[in-house]
Amino acid sequence: MTVVERLTGNIYQIEILPVENTDYKSLSKARYFFDWKEERKAEVYKLVMKGQQDILGLVSIERIPSEWRIHIRLLSVSKENSGKGKVFENIAGNLIAFVAKIAVVEFGALACVSLRPKSSIVQHYMKKYDMNITGMTLSLEVPEIINLINKYDHD
Repeated sequence: MTVVERLTGNIYQIEILPVENTDYKSLSKARYFFDWKEERKAEVYKLVMKGQQDILGLVSIERIPSEWRIHIRLLSVSKENSGKGKVFENIAGNLIAFVAKIAVVEFGALACVSLRPKSSIVQHYMKKYDMNITGMTLSLEVPEIINLINKYDHD
């Protein structure tokens, strides 16, 4: 999996790892838009460039096996990587693809990934990640999950 530096087009390898307790000290609401300390009891992952410590994005998930679904509780990229002036591309896409891979491993062809975005970015998620409206949430199912994984995961 990779991110792309917008100004140069340089491509950097990334890794997605579980957030460690010591990481929460650096996860300020000012940089990551949410109080990530509230997610400590959830399953939380961080996206970093290989060999680096700086966290570029975060995702918190909830596994719902009875519905063959992984629900994204919270997803955020660092402030400098959001909006039109972002430094790196593909952070959110990589995090969603990572969650999609977990769903496929756990639930196979029945896999589903869901999230409840702010209303202002619903169309963005539908257009960029091919998500569908499913009640109060947006979701991905097979084959869209496979398409998303193929788009972001080249390892």
